[in-house]
Amino acid sequence: MNNQEHWSIEQYREYQKKGNKKSKYGAVKTSVDGQTFDSKKEADYYCELKLRLQSGDIKGFCLQPTFILAPGLKYKADFIVIDNEGKAEIIDTKGFRTKEYIAKKKVFEDKFKGLKIKEE
Repeated sequence: MNNQEHWSIEQYREYQKKGNKKSKYGAVKTSVDGQTFDSKKEADYYCELKLRLQSGDIKGFCLQPTFILAPGLKYKADFIVIDNEGKAEIIDTKGFRTKEYIAKKKVFEDKFKGLKIKEE
C-alpha cells in the first residue's frame, strides 16, 4: 500500500483485514505449544513454568483461570502456580497496570482472603 495521506474506505478495510493493528499497550500476541498468549512476556513466563515443572521446582500450573468476583464481574489471571507443598499462587504478567486491573485486583484480594495476586 502506498504512503498517501488519505485512504479510500476500500484501502482502509484492506489494511484492517491484514491485521496491522497494534495493541493499545504495545503487547505482541505470541504462540507457544499451540497456546496463544496476550504478550511475549506472558509466553516467556509460560516457558519458564514448563522448565520449573520439568525440574521438579513446582507441582503444576494452570493457564488463564477465571474467578467470579460478583455477578457480571470476572477476573482472568494469567496463571495459577502450585508449589510442591500444594500452595497456590496467582500470577499476572503485567507490562502496564490499568485502572480496571487495579480495581479487580482489590476486589479479588478482598473476596478471596489469603490469596494475593503476584505481578511478574
